[in-house]
Amino acid sequence: MATTGTAPASRTAVPPQPRSPAPPASPAGATLIGSVQRAMRLLETVAGHEHGAPAKQLARETGLALPTAYHLLRTLVHEGYLRRDRGLFFLGEAVERLSSSGARQKRRSTVTDTLARWRDAVGAPVYYAVYHDGEIGLVGVADTPAAPAVEEWADFRETAHAHALGQCLLAQLDEAARRDHLDRYPVRPVTPYTVRDAHSLLRRLERARGSDMVTERQEYALGTVCAAIPLTVGATAASVAVSLPVHQAERLLPVVQRLQAETRRLPGSLALSISI
Repeated sequence: MATTGTAPASRTAVPPQPRSPAPPASPAGATLIGSVQRAMRLLETVAGHEHGAPAKQLARETGLALPTAYHLLRTLVHEGYLRRDRGLFFLGEAVERLSSSGARQKRRSTVTDTLARWRDAVGAPVYYAVYHDGEIGLVGVADTPAAPAVEEWADFRETAHAHALGQCLLAQLDEAARRDHLDRYPVRPVTPYTVRDAHSLLRRLERARGSDMVTERQEYALGTVCAAIPLTVGATAASVAVSLPVHQAERLLPVVQRLQAETRRLPGSLALSISI
């Protein structure tokens, strides 16, 4: 088809638009970091004065201008990191909470490392629990993909009568405390092998009081055998346990004996975890 003789429309050149200048870097970040550093220096300096220190002394020791020191000190007092008493500054409750939290984390790390060491030494999953304020608390478990821990398919707190860890803890209680626990958490079948009634359980626990080991076979989890040993952790009942597949039941005694030897090498290593 022939084209018409109309000239093509001319293109209007669009001048390049100037780029918006990049926003200047906000000094807030640097100021914030600097303020945090100065505040931390103040906290550290206050911590070095057991009997408190006045603002002028803190400013001098930290190298801060007095107005800056006053501003930071007021902020730290407002947030609870410092407290002021008769013109002297002391560490506040917020610092104590941080310290307590750090201590708990350190204790938890100690427990985790200890259980992992025991797990590697005995070649089986290792469990650690305590009886505190009328309840069973499973503090830690160490296992491996090749030797997994028993799944907590029924609440450990409510089924102490069915697993070795719980039976070992209950055996360490006096008769009144045991009956109180069983009143709150009655004996009930968890598997076909679970102890049938409270009377039978109490007889078993009485026999276990003088023993250094409690065992159960498929009472909590089918296909599993478990053994637990008591630990001396002050006045708190504590226990450490291992589990094995039922077809490895012949390994249970030597594994527990090895675990007992390991616990004797680390006296008190788990005592700190009671408050976790």
